[in-house]
Amino acid sequence: MITDRVTIFDTTLRDGEQSPGCSMNLDEKLRMARQLERLGVDVIEAGFPIASEGDFAAAKAVASVCRQVTVAALCRTAEPDIARAAEALAGAAHPRIHTFVATSDIHLQHKLRKTRAEVLEMTRTSVRMARNFAEEVEFSAEDATRSDVDFLCEVFAVAVDEGATILNVPDTVGYTLPSEFAALVSNIHDRVVGDKPVTISVHCHNDLGLAVANSLAAIVAGARQVECTINGIGERAGNASLEELVMAMHVRSDQLSFEMNVNTRELYPTSQLLSAIIGFDVQPNKAIVGRNAFAHEAGIHQHGVINNPLCYEIMTPESVGVPSNRLVLGKHSGRHALGLRYEELGYALEHGELDAAYGRFTKLADRKKRIYDQDLITLLSAEMQTSAEVAINGASETRARASSYR
Repeated sequence: MITDRVTIFDTTLRDGEQSPGCSMNLDEKLRMARQLERLGVDVIEAGFPIASEGDFAAAKAVASVCRQVTVAALCRTAEPDIARAAEALAGAAHPRIHTFVATSDIHLQHKLRKTRAEVLEMTRTSVRMARNFAEEVEFSAEDATRSDVDFLCEVFAVAVDEGATILNVPDTVGYTLPSEFAALVSNIHDRVVGDKPVTISVHCHNDLGLAVANSLAAIVAGARQVECTINGIGERAGNASLEELVMAMHVRSDQLSFEMNVNTRELYPTSQLLSAIIGFDVQPNKAIVGRNAFAHEAGIHQHGVINNPLCYEIMTPESVGVPSNRLVLGKHSGRHALGLRYEELGYALEHGELDAAYGRFTKLADRKKRIYDQDLITLLSAEMQTSAEVAINGASETRARASSYR
């Protein structure tokens, strides 16, 4: 497979922040933006400047502070929106105006109340205006996956004619399937892009849990930018998860041979920072960054991981910034994991001692969901006390028998 480069477009500060309860103030956005730059994303979408004074100020501040990445601002296909986005990006080292309009009939009829001809004209005038403010203009066709393909291609062609160099294909409502999304991207490439210096981008939502799968299918079909968020936050069920996309391409480079600029060791720290800022932890079983992503409780798994982590880990925890894997002690754990934890606590148990401790451990684990180190020490103390009592009783019986011979 020919090596190619995929641009990582992070929209945590814009679409991600639209997730209920995930809003950020200016200082928090700047902290997050600096970490995203450290992570190595190519584009930071800093906000929707026309939406509020806060969004305008945040986009302007991020554009001023983050000098190594492209900073994008979102705007509708309306003159005031575009002017406001341009004003926010005036100090950016690498500005990008990102303008969008819906193209599906359901949006045209019920939200925009516009005809197809009107949408074509809105696209033409807005992209032309944006191009006067910035060399990089991205155009998005909202609800692309539920749009008539012929009309979608017509709109995209107009955007390219007016100077857009990035065409974004959003699966706005998380409706599409990987095979049909790949076919759509391929169709747009053949009918609109061809050999033009235009990048196809995708922006997938997770309503059916397919955002990452759809994004990867689109990349294989020719998309070279993916729009995503840290921890997959965003409207409704969220967006494609940046950490999952990046690590899928990293781990399966045999099938997805693409270059990226992301420093994977910064993935976990970035996830943790976002969780701290918005007060939302990821679910424990979240891929890559969840608390259980590198945790093992089942005895068979623990034995395999102790012998060789590759038995059950397809990436090292260190590769994504997690300090180490964890062997979680619970009712499914085996002797190997228990013995190893006792060694870490400073107790080298003989085979018989470990068997006895394990028997006590399994009884406790049936009653408690979480076993702590102090529990293990207490179990060992109880075992030692029992052994001592047996020894004392045995000695007493021996003395009693000796007395009876006198």
